[in-house]
Amino acid sequence: MRWYGKLLGFVAGWLLVRHPAGAALGLVLGHALDADWFRTTRDDPYEVLGLTPDASDGELERAYRRLIAQYHPDRLGGVAPDLREQAEEKARQINAAYERVQKQRRK
Repeated sequence: MRWYGKLLGFVAGWLLVRHPAGAALGLVLGHALDADWFRTTRDDPYEVLGLTPDASDGELERAYRRLIAQYHPDRLGGVAPDLREQAEEKARQINAAYERVQKQRRK
């Protein structure tokens, strides 16, 4: 759990307004930042897979297999370590998105 946004918001609010209400407002804003309330894009598993929610199961399977084949770290044995780490992260995102879509469709 992140806490530093709350602390910085509390201190900044108190210093800017010089009143306990400013500290409370800063605390609320710090909590909002810690909780990613202002994040503009939410994790859309269909976007990660390059599909729309109305894609068929076959399209979902083909997109997953194509992407995981492209980014699987075992296929990138001779590349630089930083590129391999990026591929591992992308493969994790692809797997997580595929599992989320499968879970949503089972309901």
